[in-house]
Amino acid sequence: MDVLVIEGGHELQGTVAVSGAKNASLPLMCASLLTKESVVLKNIPYLTDVKTLVKVLGGLGVTYEWGQEKNSLLLNAEHINNFTAPYELVSQMRASVLVLGPLLARFGQAVVSLPGGCAIGARPINVLLDGLKSMGAEIELIDGYIHAKAPEGLKGADITLANPAVTGTENLIMAATLAEGITYIRNAAKEPEIVDLSTMLNNMGAEISGAGTDVITIEGRPQLYSVTYTAMSDRIEAGTFILAAALAGKGGQGVEVQNTIPSHNQALLDLLAKSGVKTEINDNNIFIPPVTNKLKPLNITTEPFPGFPTDLQAQMMVYLTQCNGKSTIVESVYENRFMHVPELNRLGTKITISNNKSEIIGGRSLISAPVMATDLRASACLVMAGLIAKGTTVLRRVYHLDRGYDCLEEKLNGLGAHILRKKEEDVTPKFDNKLKVVQSAK
Repeated sequence: MDVLVIEGGHELQGTVAVSGAKNASLPLMCASLLTKESVVLKNIPYLTDVKTLVKVLGGLGVTYEWGQEKNSLLLNAEHINNFTAPYELVSQMRASVLVLGPLLARFGQAVVSLPGGCAIGARPINVLLDGLKSMGAEIELIDGYIHAKAPEGLKGADITLANPAVTGTENLIMAATLAEGITYIRNAAKEPEIVDLSTMLNNMGAEISGAGTDVITIEGRPQLYSVTYTAMSDRIEAGTFILAAALAGKGGQGVEVQNTIPSHNQALLDLLAKSGVKTEINDNNIFIPPVTNKLKPLNITTEPFPGFPTDLQAQMMVYLTQCNGKSTIVESVYENRFMHVPELNRLGTKITISNNKSEIIGGRSLISAPVMATDLRASACLVMAGLIAKGTTVLRRVYHLDRGYDCLEEKLNGLGAHILRKKEEDVTPKFDNKLKVVQSAK
């Protein structure tokens, strides 16, 4: 397995470009199942999660071809010959369940393993299944698989979600595009990725209005058509770079984060301003000047968009360790998303947890140590911590990082960081039977 070796204490400065959004790309890819014509997607990040979903789609019979620079993807679902998304792939990434709605809508059947992914909470999919039942689907759970049928096709329905689940909203939108009649999705998720999906589907011939609000209306169509579409930039990657610049950009000339949609990170920018970090917006670029003043603590609650995103909670926690005083984070979205705290405390932070609330005592210097990523966003927060820790931090289980960040260490190195990717056996000390080191970490 790969590890990252992070040498702390190097200031960040310069420019960095944000890649396409993983959380937008995955539903866009699944939307290709809704038409027999070709779909060309651009600005697709070449990530583990994306490659896993390509395998899921390929197993269903979708043909695919990567562009020369591997950020464009041609998909064609004309000849679907299988309707089962297996556990072996779906268990690696819960977003694979996004094939359920499109398969059911176009072919009237689907068998999809119950999803897996990061261990940050149960994240039940009852919202999706209840919605599909309202549209006339027959659903059974058998041996860990969702067996869905709609022998007479899906019908438009008035659906009120028990909670604004993003994946559930996306799945139901796709299912409704080919359903007979009009579907209303109330208490819908408002995330920008849902707007991106709806925009592409409308370009394919769908009739969707209200995306980005809590009521989405979809008028079903008999078929959808070919499209070429560019995925939105990744707001979580942008937020990660913004926070890294605020942490490790205290000298130098500042950091400009390019190819962003600033409004997507407004909640983060507002909190940073309150804490004492000034940012400058120029079209699709966000500039973070060198931070030389003392940073003020914050009290934060994660919320669905447009609130502060749970996917930036871990990264924000590292930032708060450098703010003077006590900060708090209440995690209201997932019940098990503080697994990075013990790893951060190994680096010298002082963070305590009580139920879904963490308390961070800031203003403490960090000291390097071996740490281990527990999920995708936790891996990014540990990289950030390593940037400001004294000494060399070794981060293990970086396969989590590769699921959602496109060349993160290369981009940070372009800003002045010192991060090396190595094989674990090249950095792990070896001992004799008396626990004496016989080979030190390289």
